[in-house]
Amino acid sequence: MKNKLLLPGLLWIASLALAMTVFLPADAFAQSLTFDLGKQTNGSAAARMIQLVALLTVIALAPSILIMVTSFTRIVVVLSFVRSAIGLQQTPPNQVLISLALFLTLFVMQPTFMKAWEDGIQPLMNEKITEQQAMELTAAPFHMFMLHHVREKDLGLFMDMAGGEKGPLVVEKPEDTPWRVLIPAFMISELKRAFEIGFLIFVPFVIIDMLVASILMAMGMMMLPPVTISLPFKLIFFVLVDGWYMVCGSLVKSFGT
Repeated sequence: MKNKLLLPGLLWIASLALAMTVFLPADAFAQSLTFDLGKQTNGSAAARMIQLVALLTVIALAPSILIMVTSFTRIVVVLSFVRSAIGLQQTPPNQVLISLALFLTLFVMQPTFMKAWEDGIQPLMNEKITEQQAMELTAAPFHMFMLHHVREKDLGLFMDMAGGEKGPLVVEKPEDTPWRVLIPAFMISELKRAFEIGFLIFVPFVIIDMLVASILMAMGMMMLPPVTISLPFKLIFFVLVDGWYMVCGSLVKSFGT
């Protein structure tokens, strides 16, 4: 029974193949599938493939690069401290905090982004410089931004470790500081400053918690969780002092913007 059903289908496929063989022009058989990587004037196809792989790698690591070389780390950590200090676990949601941190990062980093665009990307698009020159010129503003905000103590730590047994790594100019030294030093500097700001944010809310706990104990209501009573007071306190205005303004000003 199955053979009877398959036979008409096989005959139809064979007829279609025969028709294509007869009616298609002969030029169609001379065509072949090719993978054009452009004119290889400055290198081989293998070099072009390596460039393509490198570009895809940079694109895949773009979120991590954003965290490492911009103000995003300090901003998002401080915003997380604000939520924890108030006592809210999921409000504002993570998406809201990250979105706010991204836009604040764009605001702080706008001069750096503009300089990277004007010095590196735009000349490359106009074919005035090579890819290697564009990469160096695009990265230079971010290098200067990190040098401006990194702590000398943190930078010295990684310079010592990078030198190994030969002693601290020595550079002639600050602009010659290696990326492998500057990036981790910049990140721990940002974390330190974020924790300092977080401490200042926590202090008033801890005082509110202590006052509420003391009042509840004095009233003999020891079975009632103090957090349940203190949360509304912390919220209204944060609203009255215009907390988001103060936090966001302080964060932006901490970068000298």
